[in-house]
Amino acid sequence: MIQAFIFDLDGVLVDTAKYHFRAWHRLAKSIDIHFTEEENEQLKGVSRKESLEKIMQWGGVSLPEKEKEKLMALKNAWYLEFVNEMDASETLPGVRLFLEECRAMQLKIALGSASKNAVQILQRTELSSFFDVVIDGTKTSKSKPHPQVFLMGAEALDVQPAKSVVFEDSIAGIEAAQRGGFKSVGIGKAQNLGKADLILESLQRKKASEIINHLNF
Repeated sequence: MIQAFIFDLDGVLVDTAKYHFRAWHRLAKSIDIHFTEEENEQLKGVSRKESLEKIMQWGGVSLPEKEKEKLMALKNAWYLEFVNEMDASETLPGVRLFLEECRAMQLKIALGSASKNAVQILQRTELSSFFDVVIDGTKTSKSKPHPQVFLMGAEALDVQPAKSVVFEDSIAGIEAAQRGGFKSVGIGKAQNLGKADLILESLQRKKASEIINHLNF
């Protein structure tokens, strides 16, 4: 029986992916790299450092570590300018009702995100109270598709991965869930979600009980 849900943040609960793209696009342009929305899809669930390295690789640019540190800090500062304007209205459709149902069912709930700003975003969007555990980029050392973030979430919730469901919007996240032995629900377009056990366009008008029944079948 499924006992816990573990959620990614960006693209699953809130729409901050657009802010990441705008900040990375601005940064890429500053070092003369053309950066596309298609390439941005490949950065979902990936750490800040690895994202910068991918962008530099695509642009054929090499920089010393100190310069990369400065660029990462600059990107995050631009991103936080957007985050600081967020409020509860930035929660994706259906998310709040879905989390309320999870609470009513007494499911354990964790966040598993590469973002180092996850706590701030949950507070800004008034979602913090739904989560028993928050595992984010300040607590992990390995990026998705490594399953570390989800394994740490399951351990903190005291549940087995096989009895937990991961909600993700990226191929890297779905792969991480599968490597860790979790069931997976992909949120978004099928072509971006690999071999998720279940794919939904969004959580709008979705029932946690129906998802559990489907995955237990």
